Amino acid sequence: MSGNYLIEFSYLLASILFIFGLKGLSHPKTARRGMNMAALGMLVAIVGTLLHHDIISYKWIIIGMIIGSAIGAAMSIWMPMTAMPQRTALSHAFGALAASLVGISEYYQHVVAEHGTVSAFKMTALGFEVLFGSLTVTGSLLAFVKLQELMRGTPVTYKGQNIINVSLFIIAAAIFIYLIYDPTQSTLFYAMVVLSFLFGILLVLPIGSADMPVVMSLMNSYAGLASAATGFAIGNNVLIIAGTLDGFSGFILSILMCKAMNRSVTNVLFGAFGSVSTDTGPGVEGVMREVGADDVAVQLAYARQVVFVPGYGMATAQAQHAVRELAEVLEHKGVNVKYAIHPVAGRMPGHMNVLLAEANVPYSALYELEQINPEMQATDVAVVIGANDVVNPDARDNPKSPIAGMPIIEVDRAHNVVVLKRGKGKGFSGLENPLFFKSNTGMLYGDAKSSLTKLAQAVQQA
Repeated sequence: MSGNYLIEFSYLLASILFIFGLKGLSHPKTARRGMNMAALGMLVAIVGTLLHHDIISYKWIIIGMIIGSAIGAAMSIWMPMTAMPQRTALSHAFGALAASLVGISEYYQHVVAEHGTVSAFKMTALGFEVLFGSLTVTGSLLAFVKLQELMRGTPVTYKGQNIINVSLFIIAAAIFIYLIYDPTQSTLFYAMVVLSFLFGILLVLPIGSADMPVVMSLMNSYAGLASAATGFAIGNNVLIIAGTLDGFSGFILSILMCKAMNRSVTNVLFGAFGSVSTDTGPGVEGVMREVGADDVAVQLAYARQVVFVPGYGMATAQAQHAVRELAEVLEHKGVNVKYAIHPVAGRMPGHMNVLLAEANVPYSALYELEQINPEMQATDVAVVIGANDVVNPDARDNPKSPIAGMPIIEVDRAHNVVVLKRGKGKGFSGLENPLFFKSNTGMLYGDAKSSLTKLAQAVQQA
């Protein structure tokens, strides 16, 4: 088999593994196998690429592989699961940066260094690659900064922001279109790169932390499309296939995330969800009723069904193992235990599923909101662990609320609700939650992991 045929065969095999890997990731039971298949596909693609006859020296390639492998190993070994959203944002930024650099390099080599030109087709691919790659780099990095709480997570807005953002993108797109007809204007090309970097920042700046799951999936889509454009620019089939899979799956996921919040993509990008609203309907009245661990333990020990509702507070407290331990104690006492999972709970798609899987919670115990809501009236105790907006009854009852119409887990319909929170904060969106003031709700303040451990011990003794 000649070298070219071997390369193309490796790309075909890698593409098949990517497709089956993506299929596996569509279900928690097969997600691990799907991830392994996708990783194997990437290894095959890299090996095939290293066989390419255009490679003159392997020196910088080997250096890059060593550095990249070291960074990846460090991130996988020492980065906690609570930082998974930030890690994902960085991965999107790195992938998009690679695509952007390839596009800039291709343009510089063929147009600037050789004083030549490129075809309209290749310029279209290069422009698309650099345009979407560059805005994904800065957008993902800003998402990382917000997720890491290096800046405030609430939307940063100013007068005329949407007009400025749209105008900036139109200018960059106009330059892109002009370069298709006259690729030799290198000054305009680099101006487009700068504008794209700037647009990525301005795009994510007005988006609050509550919308981060959608932002993450959108950035995943942009990075994939940029990679597909890279494949067209350099004639690499595996990049075209993998980038297209990544881009469109990310876009579909974004639509599903928006549907889970009953909002449109344009509303997420330009609505500044999480900013203070001047009219959110009638104010919340009453006081939060604080409860002790012993009282909650008695409720749990004598319940027939308990539903745990995890949120980002569980992630920050690294309490997923403590939840599992409490669930096992309850199950030994004959209590039926279930976990209610909201699609946008946490800061990235599937965040709660990943954390609970790490704690070896069986998939059969996880229920989506459409499955668990009909059972809430028959639930004795609903335990909310650091969740806010996904259990906020205002989404159902208050048409003036910013989250009106958003599907929620209706824990307020349970006989008793216990909310584990560090304090009386309002969560990412900054919205007050009437659930916390209801007569059937008790607030158990403190670190979630510590509280759950105390509850497990108290239930054993009850």
